[in-house]
Parts: sequence; structure tokens; C-alpha cells
Amino acid sequence: KDLYVNIVLNGGSTMFAGIADRMSKKITALPPSSMKNKAAAPPEMKYSVWIGGSILDSLSTFQ
Repeated sequence: KDLYVNIVLNGGSTMFAGIADRMSKKITALPPSSMKNKAAAPPEMKYSVWIGGSILDSLSTFQ
């Protein structure tokens, strides 16, 4: 139930224009109409891999 309102799009093919709207429409058709949903495409998604790598590199357990 909570997963439908916490969908974040990241990665290569999610950079296509209009993909967030398209995914929202597809996801709306899946659960009962009483459930809310949200698919977000953060503006910094182009750099998400680099941000994640930077965070991972800063962990003392990774070094």
C-alpha cells in the first residue's frame, strides 16, 4: 500500500520525456481506485548514480 505513493524513477530509460506521467497513468490502473499513487522523477535523476556512488565512497566501511 505504501509503495504506490513512494515510486521514484531513476536510471537510463527513465530519462525519456514524459515517462513520469506515463508511469503514473499505468500505475493508477493497477490498484483499487481508493488507493493513492505517485511516481516522481526528481530533477537530479541524471546524476543519481554519481550521487549514490559518492555516498557509498564516503562510508568508512566501504574504504
